[in-house]
Amino acid sequence: MKKLFISQPMNGRADTEIRETREKIIQEVKALFQEDVEVLDSYFEGLSPDATPLWCLGESLKLLGEADAAYFAKGWEKARGCRVEHQCARLYGTPLIIEGGN
Repeated sequence: MKKLFISQPMNGRADTEIRETREKIIQEVKALFQEDVEVLDSYFEGLSPDATPLWCLGESLKLLGEADAAYFAKGWEKARGCRVEHQCARLYGTPLIIEGGN
């Protein structure tokens, strides 16, 4: 089973929209790999108000380090955290899946 990291814009999006997008991505990647995937969940809910965006990014990068592949959802290039995750994945050789192939 492959471990999947999902990078998606979250700022300004409702929890339900984020979860729905993630579920669609998971189904797409399962079909692509033709096997089940373990999602390394970088969507942190119920955080302390002290949890800064940079703290969340650090936690996400830890998870990215465990991934067999990283999926970048539509709009990733406009979200600063996603751009950092993309750069790290590319520089460290994590296989990339870019929604829409860009």
